[in-house]
Amino acid sequence: MNLGTSVEHLKGVGEKTAKLFQKLHISTYEDLFSYFPIDYINYSEPAPISEIKPGYVCTVRGVVAKVSGPVKAGRYSIITVTLKDGLSVLEAAFFNQPYIKKIIKAGGYYILRGKISLKGQKLLMSSPKLFKDEEYYELTKYPVPKYSLTAGLTSKTVSKALKAAFVDAEFGEECFSEDILLKYKLLSHKEALEKIHFPESDDDILQARRRLSFEEFFYFIMLLRKNKSLSVSMPNNFKMIETADTKRFLEALPFKPTAGQNKAWKEICSDMCSDSCMNRLIQGDVGSGKTLIALLGLLLAASNGYQGALMAPTEVLAVQHFKTVKDYIKKYDLCFKPVLLIGSMKQSEKKEVYAKIESGEANLIIGTHALIQEKVVYKNLAIVVTDEQHRFGVRQRQALAFKGKEPHILVMSATPIPRTLAIILYGDLKLSAIHELPAGRTPIKNAVVGTSYRPSAYKFFNDQIKAGHQVYVICPKALSDEEDDGELENVIDYSEKLKTYLPNARIEYLNGKMKGPDKTDIMNRFSNGQTDILVSTTVIEVGINVPNATVMMIENAERFGLSQLHQLRGRVGRGSAQSYCIFISSKEDDKIMERLGVLKDTNDGFKIASEDLRLRGPGDFFGVRQSGEFAFKIADIYSDSDLLESASELVDALLSDDAKLLKSKNSALRESIDRYIEQSELLSSI
Repeated sequence: MNLGTSVEHLKGVGEKTAKLFQKLHISTYEDLFSYFPIDYINYSEPAPISEIKPGYVCTVRGVVAKVSGPVKAGRYSIITVTLKDGLSVLEAAFFNQPYIKKIIKAGGYYILRGKISLKGQKLLMSSPKLFKDEEYYELTKYPVPKYSLTAGLTSKTVSKALKAAFVDAEFGEECFSEDILLKYKLLSHKEALEKIHFPESDDDILQARRRLSFEEFFYFIMLLRKNKSLSVSMPNNFKMIETADTKRFLEALPFKPTAGQNKAWKEICSDMCSDSCMNRLIQGDVGSGKTLIALLGLLLAASNGYQGALMAPTEVLAVQHFKTVKDYIKKYDLCFKPVLLIGSMKQSEKKEVYAKIESGEANLIIGTHALIQEKVVYKNLAIVVTDEQHRFGVRQRQALAFKGKEPHILVMSATPIPRTLAIILYGDLKLSAIHELPAGRTPIKNAVVGTSYRPSAYKFFNDQIKAGHQVYVICPKALSDEEDDGELENVIDYSEKLKTYLPNARIEYLNGKMKGPDKTDIMNRFSNGQTDILVSTTVIEVGINVPNATVMMIENAERFGLSQLHQLRGRVGRGSAQSYCIFISSKEDDKIMERLGVLKDTNDGFKIASEDLRLRGPGDFFGVRQSGEFAFKIADIYSDSDLLESASELVDALLSDDAKLLKSKNSALRESIDRYIEQSELLSSI
């Protein structure tokens, strides 16, 4: 079968299972092979109860001294099993699992695996998994992959389908030559896929990741290099003349722009008034004032009689930008005539906005992806600003650019990437960096603590809420699943737990699995002060600005990259009140606490990015969550920075030898690039 064959053809995958796979966007063999594990479990020998530590997932083997319960506790029915190992004792709590009393008998030996906590002086294992000896010891032979799942689907089902697909699939010719594979120490594509899904050792995973990460970077950079419409210097069809409007606006502001802001604005103004079309990135830390500089570019266009567009990654952020512009118009008498265009608007409202855009009555159009729909016709679009570049693919940026006659392009990114990596990743853009924060900002106070700090944190939440402020809590998971070992917090269960500690607080949760309108409603309620605590996944990393929020607490902080933690922290400290960020680590070993300590010592995103690059390595794939920038499936710009540079080197070498890859030796490579570009979500999705 070819790689485009439906997974329904696989043995053991019926219509029902195929529908579950479709929920994960897996329709074909190729989709299945590209659905990489999110982590691996290394099942070790059971540890003596006397050596296990609270906060860690552990495996123990012992004799059952007692089985008691069930006992009702709210919506839970709890059965408690007392396990002995010599003189040491452990209590295991099973929630809503009545069959446990039939399976576990006093006097029998059992293996249990779960997260350990302290209940008074007693060791407690919550919601453990139960294993037979032979079943468990089989799992200790190799790393076991964990996949992101949907209800009704297990990692075991995914692995079974993968085994069948590897037997059935016909892989095409390897795209890289033997020389390239040897030079960069890469596995073949097929071998990498086999090892990423069925590793026999940690080294197998590292080698597989190396090949697949290299490949992903290679395709991405190849597209950037080949995309001449965005990378080649174009003639300036909208040559601007400096006007008094931008100078008056800057002089009227109640604060003085930073040196970095002034330099960035000078570069943008120079670009827009030059003979060549602007193609520039403003890279600046969270809160560095990038939006103000972008608005100056849009104001220059408006004062020259042209239209400008500002595209944001979320509706909430688009609305916030629109409100900011309206406030500036009122305060500073700016020449903007703005309109808002977002997907949730009524059709009648959209038609009215379309007409204003086409006639030129609107000279500033703010919105989301709605800005690039076919129905939107611009009269004289001269500048396009996209907010948070890594949330938009090259294609989206290109689609909006094509709405005008090669307009100026300005991209804003708060991702603090070291300059060497930024030059590669933003190869089609000139770079302006803003390193300083505006004067008068109160630095965020940071704490790196263990799970025992939670009760103190909850009391602090209560104090902040009484003072009229709001709180974010970040969890790494959207919801629990049947394969969850209890190591990672999820937003649904955490919200319920918080309600027991803070019964008077207005608490809501948010995750990326929710429908768009529901997410927008929840974010709006928090933004408007109708919610005290928002428990969320990293979906709030971009797209919400709540100056009244003063506390950010991040659970399982050790599972994130430092730069992503810094981005999350940037959601607070946006108002005049003192703000705080609490990083909770469920593991407190020295290496983890040293890494997180970087965040305690500095609020400078560029310093943090450098430390992230220094402290993280390929081995972090087993513990640290991938950073998420640019939506790469498996590659990570920090821990894989060496591969990023190597992939860039290879792309340049290949194109200098064969600019269009038309030589026969490059035919397999050309076909794989074309297929990747056609199918990739990396370059076209948020």
